[in-house]
Amino acid sequence: MQTLIIINDPPYGTERLYNGLRLAHAMLKRDGGVTVFLLGDAVSGAKSGQKTPDGFYNIERMVTRVTTKGKVLLCGTCMEARGLTEDEVVEGAERSTMDALAEATEQADKVLVF
Repeated sequence: MQTLIIINDPPYGTERLYNGLRLAHAMLKRDGGVTVFLLGDAVSGAKSGQKTPDGFYNIERMVTRVTTKGKVLLCGTCMEARGLTEDEVVEGAERSTMDALAEATEQADKVLVF
């Protein structure tokens, strides 16, 4: 089964990105096909070099875990609006487009939005 998870919220301040990635990890453990598409402030979650306090979750590491078995796509327009370049994102996360999101939506068996 192919699942698309669309996430809009920033990496810190709310827990939607955190929980969306937790669900992606759980689904990947079950050998499900997972694509995570980050929109808006969520693209900042794929920025490399994040430093978080000890004991606090680190979204960068969570995004990287998804890229090992699944796919992480980043809205290119959202990246530009936030001054985020492809060189600044974690390895395995890919700059993408709304056309790619439309295609992933058509191909998915389930679409979840956080």
